[in-house]
Amino acid sequence: HSRPTAARSAGCRVIVHVDLDCFYAQVEMIRNPELRDKPLGVQQKFIVVTCNYEARKLGVKKLMPIKEAKEKCPQLILVNGEDLTPYREMSYKVTELLGEFCPLVERLGFDENFVDITEIVEKRLNQLQQSGCSRVSVSGHVYNNQAIDLRDTTHLRLVIGSQIAEELREAVYARLGLTGCAGVASNKLLSKLVSGTFKPNQQTVLLPESCPDLIRGLDHIQKVPGIGYKTSKRLETLGVRTVCDLQAFPSAVLEKELGVSVAQRLQKLSYGEDESPVTPSGPPQSFSDEDSFKKCSSEVEVKEKIEELLPSLLDRIHKDGRQPHTVRLTIRQFSSTEKWINRESRQCPIPPRLIPKFGKESSNLISPLVDILMKLFRKMIDVAQPFHLTLVSVCFSNLKDLPSSKKGSIGFYLKPMSSPSRPGKRVQEVEDVSQAEESVSWNQNCNRTGTTKTRKLSEEQKINIKQAGVPDLPLHSSPGAIDQEVFRELPEDIQKEILSGKT
Repeated sequence: HSRPTAARSAGCRVIVHVDLDCFYAQVEMIRNPELRDKPLGVQQKFIVVTCNYEARKLGVKKLMPIKEAKEKCPQLILVNGEDLTPYREMSYKVTELLGEFCPLVERLGFDENFVDITEIVEKRLNQLQQSGCSRVSVSGHVYNNQAIDLRDTTHLRLVIGSQIAEELREAVYARLGLTGCAGVASNKLLSKLVSGTFKPNQQTVLLPESCPDLIRGLDHIQKVPGIGYKTSKRLETLGVRTVCDLQAFPSAVLEKELGVSVAQRLQKLSYGEDESPVTPSGPPQSFSDEDSFKKCSSEVEVKEKIEELLPSLLDRIHKDGRQPHTVRLTIRQFSSTEKWINRESRQCPIPPRLIPKFGKESSNLISPLVDILMKLFRKMIDVAQPFHLTLVSVCFSNLKDLPSSKKGSIGFYLKPMSSPSRPGKRVQEVEDVSQAEESVSWNQNCNRTGTTKTRKLSEEQKINIKQAGVPDLPLHSSPGAIDQEVFRELPEDIQKEILSGKT
C-alpha cells in the first residue's frame, strides 16, 4: 500500500547526524601526535574496541581480539583505553561546540550528536529568496546520486542543510582537531542511517525520493535505529526479519503481539517515519561505570571490582556538583546463548547520612557504599552456590542540586515534598540507555527490577530497605511539608520543635 514519503510528512525539518570517526583513536592521536599516520588500536581488556584508518587498511577491525589484530598487523600500536575520562571530556566539548551553532543538540553516546538546524535553514532560505539569488550547491554527497531540483523547497532546504552540516564539521575540526561524518535528512532516523554512507570525514544528504531505497537496503530489522536486540528477536518469531517484512506485516496482528503504541512506532520506522524531536541532553541524569572480564566467581573479587569502579565515579560526581540519591548495581552472569543481554540489576536509595558527603568526603564514602552494593549483589546471587560473572556496573542516579538555603535556618529543612509517583513508574536514565528496561521505580527500593508493586510497603520491603542501609521512619512521624530524608538527619530537638508546630 502506498504511503506519503517520510521526508515530506515530517514538517520540513532538517536534522544533521554528526558521527565522529574512530573517536577513541582520534582522541589518542590528539593526546600524542606521534601516533598519527601509524596503525593504532585502542585496547580494553582483550579487545581492540576501535582503531584508526591506518590500522583498518591493514586488516584490523573494531572489536577484534588483540591476538588476532596483532597477527593481522604486527606493527599495530596499542593504547590502553579503559579510563574513559579523556574520551568523555572530549565528547562534551564536541556537544558544547555544536551548541554554539544551534541550541537543539542531542547527544547519542560519546561520538554521535543530532542537531536540529531547521530554524537556521529557514533563515538562510529567506535570505536567499530576498536576495533573488538562486545559485546554491550541495556540500558533500547526495544519496543514490539523485538529481536535485532547486525549485522543490524540500530539496532546497536539505541542500542548505548540507552546507550548514559542512560548517559544523569544519568547526569541530578547526577547534578540536576531530573529523567526522554527517548525514542530512528530514528526521533523526534517516539522518543517522545516511550519515555512514561515505566514510571517513564525509557527508551525505538524503532527498525524500530516495528514502525507500535507503530503508529497504538494510539487510536486517535490527539495523533500524530504535529496534533493539530483544524486539528484533520477538519479531523474528513472527517471521519478520527484513524491513519489507515489517512493512507488509498485518498491523492488527502486530498490535496484538506488541501492543498498539509499539506496533505503530515500529511500522512507522520501517517507512522511515520518525517524529521524535531533537531533545537537548543537558547534564547527565546518571553517572555509571562498568568493568567486564572473563570470569569473576567470588565475593572477594566482586568487592574488589566495585572498589575499583567507585573512585573515578565519585570524582565525576564531585566535578558535576550535584548529589545522587539512588545507587544501582548491575551484573552480567555468563551465558553461552545470551552473551550481551543477560543482565540483572538492583537499586536502592542512598542513606541520607551519606548524601552530604558526596563531593566533600568522597574517600569516606567508599567503604559504606561498598557495603550497600554488596548487599544488593547478594540479593541477586546466592553466594553459597557457584557463580560466574562477566560484568559489574555501578550507577548513581536521581541527581539533585545542592540545597541553596543555609543550613543554619529552619527554612533549609522545610522544602516541599515532591508529588508521589504512580505505582510502577520507572526511573528514567539517559546514560546507559540499553538498561532502560531494567530500571526500577522508587517505591520498589531493593526488590527485583521489572516488577510493579503498590506504594504501600510490605514487611518484606521494609526489611529490604533496612538491609540496604536505609533508616526506617514511620510515615506518620514527619510533617508533610518536610522532605523525610532530610527530616531523619535533623537533631532530635529540632525534630520535636517542628513536630510541635512551634517553629
